[in-house]
Amino acid sequence: MTAKPTSHRLRRSLFILGFILPTFILFSVITAYPMLRGLYISLFKWSGYSGNMSFIGLDNYKRMFKDEIIGTAIFNDYFLVFWKVVLILAIATFLAVALTRMSIKRTGLFRVILFFPNLISVVVIGVLWRYIYNPSDIGFLNAFLSLFTSEPVTTVWLGQTNTAMWSILAPAVWAGIGFYMILLMAAIMNIPESLYEASGIDGASRWHQFKHITIPLIWEQMKVSIIHIVITTLNGSFIIIFLMTEGGPDNSTQVMGSYLYQIGFQQYHMGYASAIGVLILTLTLITSLILNRLLKRETIEM
Repeated sequence: MTAKPTSHRLRRSLFILGFILPTFILFSVITAYPMLRGLYISLFKWSGYSGNMSFIGLDNYKRMFKDEIIGTAIFNDYFLVFWKVVLILAIATFLAVALTRMSIKRTGLFRVILFFPNLISVVVIGVLWRYIYNPSDIGFLNAFLSLFTSEPVTTVWLGQTNTAMWSILAPAVWAGIGFYMILLMAAIMNIPESLYEASGIDGASRWHQFKHITIPLIWEQMKVSIIHIVITTLNGSFIIIFLMTEGGPDNSTQVMGSYLYQIGFQQYHMGYASAIGVLILTLTLITSLILNRLLKRETIEM
């Protein structure tokens, strides 16, 4: 009598295992193993191209505490994190509300236009904005500003320490708005219209509807957006930095990813580069956990 339930549980367990096992194998091969391998390599002095690996323990981590560029890279990473979260979320939320709650014609066209930067390769974005910031006559920004001045503007936007990071921030924000706008629009469109109608009858203004209805009911999507921006910025700013400034001028635009590439693949200190990779992983996890705690709110059900 007990054979059938046992057989059923076994089949059920095998069925579940059939879905979990491939994912676990892929995660182990693509994510877990590289992380553990990177942690292992960070304990060695290794060029990355020879078979000789000298064990040096925590010396690579001690070196990071004395490396001034690491401090600059961490500051630049969190500079991008802060301003991208503020600007992308503010603009994306405004556009999402405008395209769903306001009577704007041809909203479909606006969605396509605003989402278009997300369809472009980061390489193309980097090259495009380098032309925009070009200090010569072909630079769109200087040419535009020259229309309002008596003399041509020749600012080297990417070649000055006081303007380079702000110049990189602009394309980073521009490229990210569309994705989060669509995410928030989907959340807003799921809010029952009756809530807005009832609040309108009670005399609530658009601002009060936004503050007391829209924001609380899309907060989970906003939280996901913030954490996603943080993770992708700390782990993915390398490409735009490398394309636009290569970490210059004078290492003023280095982020941890670009510095890791420079140390590992240009200077051939793969052990130290792996230690920087461990630092990136650690800071990403800590930042994500702190934000997840700070942004935690009671879920509001509709």
